[in-house]
Amino acid sequence: MTIEAVRDETGAAVSAAGASSTRGRMVGDRQKTAQRLLRSTAERAYNGELDINWDAPLEPDMKWIPEHRLTLHGTPEWDALSPEEQLELSKHEAVAVLSFGILAEVGLSMMLIRSVIENPVIADDHCRYALAEVGEEARHSTMFSRLVNKAEVPAYVLPKLSRKIIRLVGLVPSGPVAYAGTLLIEEVLDRLQREGMATEGIQPHFRQLMKIHVLEEARHITYAREEMVRSMEGCSRATLALHRGLFSLAVLGVLPALINPKVYKAVGISPLRGMIASQRSPDYRDRAVFSGEPLLRFAYEAGFIKGPLSTRVLRLARALPQDIVDELTGRVQS
Repeated sequence: MTIEAVRDETGAAVSAAGASSTRGRMVGDRQKTAQRLLRSTAERAYNGELDINWDAPLEPDMKWIPEHRLTLHGTPEWDALSPEEQLELSKHEAVAVLSFGILAEVGLSMMLIRSVIENPVIADDHCRYALAEVGEEARHSTMFSRLVNKAEVPAYVLPKLSRKIIRLVGLVPSGPVAYAGTLLIEEVLDRLQREGMATEGIQPHFRQLMKIHVLEEARHITYAREEMVRSMEGCSRATLALHRGLFSLAVLGVLPALINPKVYKAVGISPLRGMIASQRSPDYRDRAVFSGEPLLRFAYEAGFIKGPLSTRVLRLARALPQDIVDELTGRVQS
């Protein structure tokens, strides 16, 4: 099935397509879920090499990211930029997200490979789907890298220390935090891309990339959500508290990490000044809540957001929806 076969008159049809229906503690049978996802993989598989017209030129006057999602939007630094500089920053922030996405997909694949190695039965549908997902993640990374090259902006490489930390992904404890961490990457990107691909005036290459990624990533989200809930069932209270704490730290760190501060140099702003301005932006909390809301609502319903220490760290991330903050702090309005 080609991506053109998916209805897209207004963007809303594609934007809603394939969204995970897994909610709270409601999960299906592990093997039946895997069988369903394998069928979907066979029926709805896309290829960024073929489903994106790489020979077509970029549109020089089109933005790459919706303006209100750019990190400096709403700040004096943003107001001081010319329209041309705002457009340039949009391109660099898109390349930064794509660069982050390449490494994130590789890290997720490492976790999936480990899950196959640790599974007592390596030839069942569950493991077959994990391996099928690894193949899709590899295609996504190559698709991301093609668009980075098309933008003619060097990929934004993480600092050496961060790259060394990524190499330790294999030491992340198996269980809820591994799947929650997977969801953190997948659902944040999914949320932003669903909005971006439905926004008029965005680079056609990037919109097509986002459609492909969203339609395939929905399967990955369903898989990880169900595995997170299943793995929680076998945890002691102390172990679950540890996993919740590690997850809260990941939420705190991943949202700022999406955009490399070096992007600001492209418009004459120092990385430190740009990073401080983005954190102080009056729009920051809105962007953080928008990006993390689907995952954090799911995690809250599943009982994975709980406890004074981990919830305090999550509140520092400024990503929790206000109604969840009110419930956690006992200020529910009657």
